[in-house]
Amino acid sequence: MNKFLLPIALAAVILAGCTMIPKYQRPPAPVSNNWPENAGTNNLPDSTNTVADIGWREFFRDPRLQKVIELSLTNNRDLRVAVLNVEQTRAQYRIQRAALIPTGNINATGTRQRTAFGYNGSGGGGTTFSQYSVELGVSSYELDLFGRVRSLKRAALENYFASEEARKSAQIALIAEVANQYLAERELDEQLKMTQNTLGTVQKSYDLIKASYDAGVSSELDLRSAEAQVETAKVNAASYEQQCDQAHNALVLLVGEPLPGDLPPSQPLDDQHLLAGLPPGLPSDLLQRRPDILEAEHTLKAANADIGAARAAFFPAITLTAGGGTASTALEGLFAPGSQVWNFSPQINWPIFEAGTWAGWDAAKVNKLIQVTDYEKAIQTAFREVSDDLVAKKFLDEQLADGTALVDAQQRRFELADARYQNGVDNYLTVLTAQQDLYGAQQNLIATQFARLSNLIGLYQSLGGGWRENSPHL
Repeated sequence: MNKFLLPIALAAVILAGCTMIPKYQRPPAPVSNNWPENAGTNNLPDSTNTVADIGWREFFRDPRLQKVIELSLTNNRDLRVAVLNVEQTRAQYRIQRAALIPTGNINATGTRQRTAFGYNGSGGGGTTFSQYSVELGVSSYELDLFGRVRSLKRAALENYFASEEARKSAQIALIAEVANQYLAERELDEQLKMTQNTLGTVQKSYDLIKASYDAGVSSELDLRSAEAQVETAKVNAASYEQQCDQAHNALVLLVGEPLPGDLPPSQPLDDQHLLAGLPPGLPSDLLQRRPDILEAEHTLKAANADIGAARAAFFPAITLTAGGGTASTALEGLFAPGSQVWNFSPQINWPIFEAGTWAGWDAAKVNKLIQVTDYEKAIQTAFREVSDDLVAKKFLDEQLADGTALVDAQQRRFELADARYQNGVDNYLTVLTAQQDLYGAQQNLIATQFARLSNLIGLYQSLGGGWRENSPHL
């Protein structure tokens, strides 16, 4: 028995490294070697660490946000599907890898049969006979002479790697989306509080003007102007309250479960100290660290391996079936000397005239060209996203400083206009205009604060950050 199984195993070991997979060469990156000049990278720190190494707990400092992200990583259904996809492709890789190993099996049979005639064909009495056998065999094992099976195994492995990078991309996207939605909720909450404060202010002004109007001092124009301010503030407050509830519902959907009541208290937007000094590195760094680009490259490598399998399909496929064991007509003689049996059945299949083989090769080559294009597009998309975020960061920092100065100026203007009106120097229209301009400046400042934070989150995401929980040095 061993004299047949041993050559099969030796042949499998000798031929294990033979494949017809083309030598893989990474396509050149179809982007510039540097970020755009207006991206403002001169003001950003240089660092040997890439953003992909910065853990999300280090980037997001708000304890409440950290807890919300932690919950989403456990309960979000989209991320759960991405994890299950990794498990599925891992199982498919194990199935393909198993084809490289001979399949051994043990078969034991026992037969007892009675015939109506004797062995010499004479009638009467019949004959009863038994047959017992035990056999260890190898069934339909393909000798991978030209690497077809090994090429398929390599393709399955690259698809598994791609699914793992897809999982990382899904996690990065989820963390960024949760953080943006959390901050959007905070923005709307602050807009609501600011509108409620404004409503309180204009309500007091209306009450004073109403008293003056009733006393015959103020005009009806002043009264109706103040009344319009009050109603406008009420409409805005109701709108922000609705948006706050909807933003909370969206956050709960991302997290995957209702938010617990014991979360840490919320922090205002101007206390959201995100890690702003993100070193962008060079565009070439994205090829090594951004998961969606790595996913596209692994898919390209899988397509390259499929070409090796398509090439090997033109050559003979040798399939072996072999077995050896023992057989006897008596159970007690099953392992006695002279009871050994064996079989050896090689089969060669050479698809010389199969048109489908040529079509399979053409399809594999075209698929590789498609994956090259997808890989190049992934690089271009990543380059564009990082460039946009860097440009926006530069101008949002300036807008935030200008917006803060504008609110201070409008606040002082309103105070002066109100004092002049109270002293009878100016009319209420001046106060009304100053109040509206102050309210608009406050709204814009809160929106700019959110836009700046959202931009930092986008830059963190586009540079590949978010798949680590903690930085390596922590």
